[in-house]
Amino acid sequence: MRLALPGRTLLLVAGIPGAGKSTLLAGLPADRGRAVLDSETQRVALRRLLGVLPYAWYRPLVHLLHRLAVLTAAVSATPTVVVHLPATDQRTRAVLARLAAATGRSAHLLWMHVDPDEARRGQCERGRMVPERSFAGHAHRASSATAELLAGVPAGWESVTVLDRAAAAGGLRLDTGRAQQS
Repeated sequence: MRLALPGRTLLLVAGIPGAGKSTLLAGLPADRGRAVLDSETQRVALRRLLGVLPYAWYRPLVHLLHRLAVLTAAVSATPTVVVHLPATDQRTRAVLARLAAATGRSAHLLWMHVDPDEARRGQCERGRMVPERSFAGHAHRASSATAELLAGVPAGWESVTVLDRAAAAGGLRLDTGRAQQS
């Protein structure tokens, strides 16, 4: 999958937990003109710092630090900011579109659509299960989000691309109009 993202852009890669967002982003080639923001970075750092504490105790801090990293990258000079979030709720997607506009970026959305059973298998494969209650909420919201995004591009977004696992299997390339730097 190739996406054209010229100029200052914010790309939100979203979908139900376990959809394959991390796997898709892991295949992106290195590029100094791009910031890829995944909450796993904060989770790993805090796990090293906090040791044996259960993740549930510091999950809110992981989410806060991730959102601060997104804000920092959005206001930075980095041309392309790629944000990894489930964003199954419309409000989160709207806030990110507004953040892109406020920081002079075009907003693009790549939505990973998979059914909940497939997403659960994805979580098992990566060894990071989302609690059942939280997952059920994401699954419910994701169904509505997929329908909304297939119906058209919501206000604030320049483009929306909906992918399933099969379409994402070939990887992702971002055409930014700059020569790629590693």
